[in-house]
Amino acid sequence: MAQYLQLADGSVLYYKDWGTGPVVLLEHGWPLSSDAFEDQMLFLAEHGFRVIAMDRRGHGRSSQPWQGHSIDQYVEDLKALIEHLQLNALHLVGHSTGGAVVARYTAKYGQGQVKKLALIAAVTPLMLQRDDHPQGVPIEVFDEMRANLLTNRADFYLDFSKKFYGYDKTPAKSSEGVMQAFYQIAMQGSIKAHYDCIAAFSETDLRSDLSQIQVPTLVLYGDEDEIVPPEICSQAALKLLPQGQEQVIKGAAHGLCTTHKNEVSFALQRFLNA
Repeated sequence: MAQYLQLADGSVLYYKDWGTGPVVLLEHGWPLSSDAFEDQMLFLAEHGFRVIAMDRRGHGRSSQPWQGHSIDQYVEDLKALIEHLQLNALHLVGHSTGGAVVARYTAKYGQGQVKKLALIAAVTPLMLQRDDHPQGVPIEVFDEMRANLLTNRADFYLDFSKKFYGYDKTPAKSSEGVMQAFYQIAMQGSIKAHYDCIAAFSETDLRSDLSQIQVPTLVLYGDEDEIVPPEICSQAALKLLPQGQEQVIKGAAHGLCTTHKNEVSFALQRFLNA
């Protein structure tokens, strides 16, 4: 069942609510929508979970407001959805940018409410290179993304999808349908939201947030991820999380929820049922 929630600022969030059982709420990555989790949603709903996923503001079928495209505002939107649905004892799953959202939500609001947390190829704890984080990604990489987004968003998304799924390294295994689906979902969102979100996912510092999270946390990533380098993000997150659990999917790139959907779905099922 797909529904909409109107927020206090007038923005409207689109969300899906499938199945019955323990609640799993999923937060998608940039520049996609809840559709990026369709394989995991179907699998978990068929295996005894109530599965909920929304399109963040400015993404997918949600409203396209001019402002509010920050991790902190995404957290407030997530809080509004959780309160609207009166959810308790829930499990949170975030991919890429969504990982930053669920991590900050858990640290700020979810202690005692969130039972388990899963970070999939997440941007946590911090992507950007700066004086106190010299191992990060240089800002020129994100500036180039912003420039390409403004120059020709359509071509940029088509090119970006190849690296997102690792098809730039394995062209023989590439899927034109998967790349076109990425393009269509991305183009559905707001260019303003996608532009602003580059700063949100690259510059938000979640090191303190991770150290505060007192729930079992699965850190799942592919060892071929070129978008969110594991050595900068996932592996660094494990050093900060009090109850972090690592799982690596060999040969997987950033878009592993699609290219390695079975491995991701079974990993989530095992973690949630443990």
